[in-house]
Amino acid sequence: MDSRFLGIPDLVEAPTVAVVVDVMRAFTVAAWAFARGAEKIVLAGSLDEALALKARHPDWVALKDGPPAPGFDAVNSPALLRSVDLGGRTVVQKTTAGTVGALAVKEASLVLCAGFVVAEATARLLRARECGSVTFVVTGEDGRAEEDLACAQYIARRAAGAEADAAEFLRRAGGSLAATELAEGVRQGAHPDDVALCLELDRFPFAMVATLEDSLMVLRPCPAPSPTGAVST
Repeated sequence: MDSRFLGIPDLVEAPTVAVVVDVMRAFTVAAWAFARGAEKIVLAGSLDEALALKARHPDWVALKDGPPAPGFDAVNSPALLRSVDLGGRTVVQKTTAGTVGALAVKEASLVLCAGFVVAEATARLLRARECGSVTFVVTGEDGRAEEDLACAQYIARRAAGAEADAAEFLRRAGGSLAATELAEGVRQGAHPDDVALCLELDRFPFAMVATLEDSLMVLRPCPAPSPTGAVST
């Protein structure tokens, strides 16, 4: 498998297959939302779009980065979301980097959104689809975010069938600027458990696939293929 690792500003054309990585915290939050019962997640392009979608669909759950704000139901924190019942609900998510990265590759044939919590499931799906070339979108810090790059490189190695020492990749992520800022309370709308939850390897048994549905970029969980390639049930 041929892997490229690009920041959002480096995306000059739509790749065939894209894995959009946002460890801290967009796609860790997305995975937790599905674990808490969400049916789908609509990835919004702006705060105004998220609020407009919420206004049209009052039963949807809108969340954003940063502190709580009028019109939004939740913030982009896995720890704060883990006790919320989202059974059958639609979530609207707008974040600084993760949702931006997914929308930047919306024309790709296959778009996966990932973090460490769904790393192996994502790698298995790439293997099952026999993806020859994959672009990993390192969303944080214009492609320099160590936690996202470490996760992308780990998934790439696993997707290629190579052994990988997860501890080393997790160590890099844990020492990243994002992890430090979250741990020190620099970022608003955070919980002390956020970093630990973002570094839980393979917490969930599904990958997350984003597709265009009626002009909206919609994220849904996808059961992880078995190691032999068959989709698990």
